[in-house]
Amino acid sequence: MKKLPEILGFVAVLQGVASLVHEFTDWNVGVVRRLGFPDGFGVCAGISLLVLGVALLVVAESPKSG
Repeated sequence: MKKLPEILGFVAVLQGVASLVHEFTDWNVGVVRRLGFPDGFGVCAGISLLVLGVALLVVAESPKSG
């Protein structure tokens, strides 16, 4: 069960970085640029994916309580 948050966190961080790279360099990478709903909010979407990914990675590394 610990593997799933690690994989999702890694993918979210990767897509967040790709979104920010696309916004600042106009290099066509990432999934966020292909979606229609974050049109004009690519930087916010990239930062949100980074935060989500880091949170998932922290949850995956936390020890189980109980």
